[in-house]
Amino acid sequence: MNNKVNKLINMKTFSKSLLALTTITLSAQMLAAPVSAAPRSVDNGTSYSYNMNAATAAQTATIQSSVNMRDAASTSGQVIRKLAQGEAVSILEKTNANWYKVKDSQGNVGFVSANSSYIKVNGASNPSTGSSNSINANNSNKDDKQPISSSVEDVIKTGMTYLGTPYEFGSNRSNTQTFDCSDFVRHIFKQSAGVTLPADSRQQGAYVKDKGTAKNSISQLKRGDLMFFMSYKGSKASSYAGVNKNTERITHVGVYLGNGQVLHTYSVDSGGVRVDTITGKAWEHRFLYGGSVL
Repeated sequence: MNNKVNKLINMKTFSKSLLALTTITLSAQMLAAPVSAAPRSVDNGTSYSYNMNAATAAQTATIQSSVNMRDAASTSGQVIRKLAQGEAVSILEKTNANWYKVKDSQGNVGFVSANSSYIKVNGASNPSTGSSNSINANNSNKDDKQPISSSVEDVIKTGMTYLGTPYEFGSNRSNTQTFDCSDFVRHIFKQSAGVTLPADSRQQGAYVKDKGTAKNSISQLKRGDLMFFMSYKGSKASSYAGVNKNTERITHVGVYLGNGQVLHTYSVDSGGVRVDTITGKAWEHRFLYGGSVL
């Protein structure tokens, strides 16, 4: 009887010892297990891992070609200002493959195209994006491959907001209550593209020639180009026969819209800022040359 009792006691003691040993072993394994270095987030059943090693120090960059700084990483974002060639900016982050978030020397923060034609990061490496996995979007959210085109549309859009603004020869350049032709052109380019043109049409014409963009044929012009005209001599082409356009004085300027149309202002009676068709009209015969200022 005593032997049976002793055996039962020994078996219970062995079981307790085995349980304790197992618990100690499992606890040691749990302590030694590696902790995941990258927390994960799940949204709509899709898992994304975040890059914990993204660079924290801001890098600098140099603007290679004039480009818009916008308030959003999209061409639909409002233009904060136009960054000039050679200007230095700090890159705060690479928002995605097509946009940098930057800060300029004036303290403005916005987004610019990451295209190397417009911006060059100083140093060997590019800033990291916020995540190691890029999230696909339906729109590319990238600036125009031709930023000039974007600026042109901004200029024209601004000009259209002034349709009907009264004409005044020698209008006050400090307000928008009235315009003459050169004041109107100067204002919309400065407001929307950050380009300050000379004050009168003849100087604006010289500006275009100095840029080397002057074209003598309307068919060669692009949307947003300036158009320069000589004084009125009659409504028919024959009225301008024998006129040496190389020596004629510029008396008027407007913005070419394409499809034979011009956005301009030229008289009180015409109703101020307006859009006119120039094909087959005196405007076509009066045309001297035109070209881009962007």
